[in-house]
Amino acid sequence: MQLAHVPIDRLSISTANMRHSKRAPDVSDILPSVRVRGVLVPLLVRPNGSPETFEIVAGRRRYFAAKIVGDERGKIEDLPCAIMEDGDDADALEASLIENIARLDPDEVSRWETFTRLIRQGRAVTDIATTFGITELQVKRVLALGSLLPKIREAYRREDIDADTVRHLTMASKAQQKDWLALFLDPDRYAPHGRQLKQWLFGGQSISTKVALFAVEDYGSQIVSDLFGEDSYFADADLFWQKQNEAIAARRDAYLEAGWRDVLVLEIGQYFHTYDHEKTPKKKGGKVIITVSQRGEVEFHEGWLSRKEARRARSGGKGEEQTEAPAKASRAEMSGPMQNYVDLHRHAAVRAVLLHHPAVALRLMVAHAIAGSSLWQVRLEPQRAASQAIATSVAPSAGEAAFAAKLRESLALLGRSEDDTTLAGGHGDEEALATVFVKLLALSDEDVVRILSVVMAETLAAGSAIVELLGGHLNIDMVAYWQVDDAFFELLRDREVANAMLAEIGGDQVADGNSRERVKTQKQIIRDLLSGENGRQKVDGWLPRWLKFPVETYTERGGFRTADQWSMVKALIVSE
Repeated sequence: MQLAHVPIDRLSISTANMRHSKRAPDVSDILPSVRVRGVLVPLLVRPNGSPETFEIVAGRRRYFAAKIVGDERGKIEDLPCAIMEDGDDADALEASLIENIARLDPDEVSRWETFTRLIRQGRAVTDIATTFGITELQVKRVLALGSLLPKIREAYRREDIDADTVRHLTMASKAQQKDWLALFLDPDRYAPHGRQLKQWLFGGQSISTKVALFAVEDYGSQIVSDLFGEDSYFADADLFWQKQNEAIAARRDAYLEAGWRDVLVLEIGQYFHTYDHEKTPKKKGGKVIITVSQRGEVEFHEGWLSRKEARRARSGGKGEEQTEAPAKASRAEMSGPMQNYVDLHRHAAVRAVLLHHPAVALRLMVAHAIAGSSLWQVRLEPQRAASQAIATSVAPSAGEAAFAAKLRESLALLGRSEDDTTLAGGHGDEEALATVFVKLLALSDEDVVRILSVVMAETLAAGSAIVELLGGHLNIDMVAYWQVDDAFFELLRDREVANAMLAEIGGDQVADGNSRERVKTQKQIIRDLLSGENGRQKVDGWLPRWLKFPVETYTERGGFRTADQWSMVKALIVSE
């Protein structure tokens, strides 16, 4: 018998399974456990005609429960399997697996204590896996809990923290774990969970080591791994981009030395459309086009010219070497003008009928906003933070938490992976557009509007006048979405403003008595008033004027963009 993790698409139900039937079994009793902990007891499988596919001899219900969880989350993790060999007795193996699992502690933290004790006694990971009838990956996952602070482990044992959050916390430094734990234990603050936690840990940009063009061992800074040890990320995004850009430049130079006429490196996030280019070999002037995604992924498109360049090359344009004319294609059924005639008549008919189907038009608009098209260019709000401190402040906020929850719901409705971080931002691929539209047609109006609200939120420009208008129209109370933090005090450096804030919080007498003090001193008094420390009476519910809707200022000095935008919005409202 061999223990391994097997992708679920390589598994099928064996006809020898005594519970085999076309109907899916009732898994309601084990589904909650699989949602929280995954599949623990390995499925009993045997090769199914090839070394890569297997049929399930025992464990059918675990298989279906895992599929349900995978459908809910948009992805399915590989399942632990015991692979039978010739001569193995299925009943004996299954009984042995169940007996071994029964010997395990009831929760992962208790297992970590047991496994750690065995490691100290000199037992290897392989030995532990064999002893308990589980895979090495399951053992490593449990041992990874050792990187967590004891209070986090205990909260996980009590199931106050979900498995996905713990997986990301194993990538955090001890300092980050302490900061997160402080948020988690504070009833008035929000601690980021799940995928949002990863963004908090990496300042909004988590880059996998899998995308690196350079040797990872030459990175020269910290690399963090997840709970499974399968995925690892660069802790310093700026250093990654420096190394990645150096590697891209080296590859570009290598292409030029190899005789390619030109190598183009597109802007980060710019998409390469094959339909705008023609495949052209190197000897006929083809270029190499390099694309780089926001997540650091690099693709090399060898041997392409734009349509215009390709036509010029075939016609022997000025400065271009005469190229051989392409073979004459067979005559198309429809001429260009006739195609145009047909296209415009069909377009006119569809457009006219669409006017009477607003529900379909709504779905079509949402699909375009998500996937894009040749006429639609929808860009995501990048939420670029000017510093790591600002990113760390925004990521765990109540507003970001609420958005993340709705984003996950919308991703699930569209059958997208929960690892996706956005809905919108497509590059105009026609197949992607059609796919999204078909999915939207199958959803209710209520679900489509929910998805629309997420897409609109993703593409709402930060710092824009429309944000000011929306904040007032929706009567947003920022007290529910903002908590004062270190980043705010670090950025507060104006003495006049600090004194005005002190007057709001502590009263005019306190402000006047400290008006000539340094900003640092006034900020400390504000901290004490808001926290109730150093003998100060605690003040609750304070909100800086800058964060209110409508916005207010502290001085008459001007130069405050948000206030200027609100003035413009007010003028528009009055004119209407």
